Amino acid sequence: MTVWFVPRDSAARSVGADEVADALVDHGHTVVRTSSRGLLWLEPLVERVDDDGARIGWSNVTPDEVSGEGVLSTFVGRVEDIDFLARQDRWIFERMGITDPVDPEDYLAHGGMVGLRAALAMSASDVVDSVVESGLRGRGGAGFPAGIKWRTVAETPASPHRGEPATVPAHKYICVNADEGDSGTYADRMVMEGDPFLLLEGMAIAAHAVGADRGIVYVRSEYPDAISVMTQAVDIARAKGWLGEGILGSLVSFDVEIRVGAGSYVCGEETAMLESIEGRRGMVRTKPPLPAIEGLFGTPTVINNVLTIASVPSILARGSSAYAALGTDASHGTQVFQLSGNVARGGIVESAFGISAHELVYDFGGGTLSGRGVRAVQIGGPLGAYLPSDRLDVPMGYETLAESGGMLGHGGLVVFDDTVDMAAQARFAMEFCAEESCGKCTPCRIGSVRGVEVIDRIRGGEDAAFHEDILRDLCEVMTDGSLCAMGGLTPMPVLSALDNFPEDFGHAAGGE
Repeated sequence: MTVWFVPRDSAARSVGADEVADALVDHGHTVVRTSSRGLLWLEPLVERVDDDGARIGWSNVTPDEVSGEGVLSTFVGRVEDIDFLARQDRWIFERMGITDPVDPEDYLAHGGMVGLRAALAMSASDVVDSVVESGLRGRGGAGFPAGIKWRTVAETPASPHRGEPATVPAHKYICVNADEGDSGTYADRMVMEGDPFLLLEGMAIAAHAVGADRGIVYVRSEYPDAISVMTQAVDIARAKGWLGEGILGSLVSFDVEIRVGAGSYVCGEETAMLESIEGRRGMVRTKPPLPAIEGLFGTPTVINNVLTIASVPSILARGSSAYAALGTDASHGTQVFQLSGNVARGGIVESAFGISAHELVYDFGGGTLSGRGVRAVQIGGPLGAYLPSDRLDVPMGYETLAESGGMLGHGGLVVFDDTVDMAAQARFAMEFCAEESCGKCTPCRIGSVRGVEVIDRIRGGEDAAFHEDILRDLCEVMTDGSLCAMGGLTPMPVLSALDNFPEDFGHAAGGE
């Protein structure tokens, strides 16, 4: 019988992919469970190989459309030719939807381990230089140059765990922060569920570059499928010699463990994550010392986001100059944008920096699912600015978005149509901060609670002009006084809503 490819990604499973796979098996077909292509509005997207060797697909398949002949759902033709996919430039997501995530031979057959083998043939310092030259910046939101962070760790001597005598073994760590808590973001989850060996390969490259011997992937507890797949992948990688003693026959020894978070949004901040891994409540640390010098258990530690580490194997395989040639002068390479909210075609768009928000929302996303006009797009998660529909031509990049009063964050775009109440969205930002604050600093812990109260007074028409001034002063204090981005960035969505949509706050909004 025919071999059918059915995604095992949790988004596809949530709309019946498991049932479709079972139905195909029941009708005598062979099924390979792959990752999702990231075309989420088409899921379950079921594929097979045609006579020419190309993958052809059927979208939104249901179990009752399966028969001994195949599936009877909407035929989409050659999957690679679907415009949404064909227009992308995939470096991180190049295997997504093609391979079985936990089949190491499938990984090797589609370019896996090429980057690690290239790195192991280089000196550690040359690997660091390649990452620096690529222009890769942290994809978790801060945008700090990854190679500079790696160089700092590489130049810092390994040390025993905090409090241990100097006679015990010294360590360095590679920590991947997969506590992907931003609304409208799911790229980290898709990498872990769909191409876990890619993440482990990137971590092994980083370990060679900086001299680390231990690695941790810190996964949010709300991602059970990712935890399961990553755990399987680590065991398989050890058995294949991709982790453990003498990786791929080299002198590099490096192993990885999976740690599960406890549901705290603030653990997306690197030092709060370290506190959590060390067994304490996830609260932000003051800096200095920097984690690169004194991080996990007091050792030099590389902390990168999933997409940052997942970019590294392709950079080593294809060359740093090829990666640096993509994007803009300040934002190099590709970014995995994630479309969600009230959007017709939600999913993953991996593209070079410089693409506009307008192109992402309209050309890829197809506008709103409701068919109404786009009123606002929030970029960068719950702490990102709301851009009005007439300002979506801004190029997607770290500096360009900052100049427009926004931020790139983790690359998520949440679309709202013209029925949205932007004053309610501003209130949500303060309420979210009040709920998720770690409580360590007063501006975040108390300021967010006061922010909800002040916005309620504005919305209730209670001396709105006076309370708007209070709200703006409060936002200034939170921005300048908060210990981390949780409180420091909460004013961004509030002020962007207030400035761009004053009518939703009543006639006094906008400083009248």
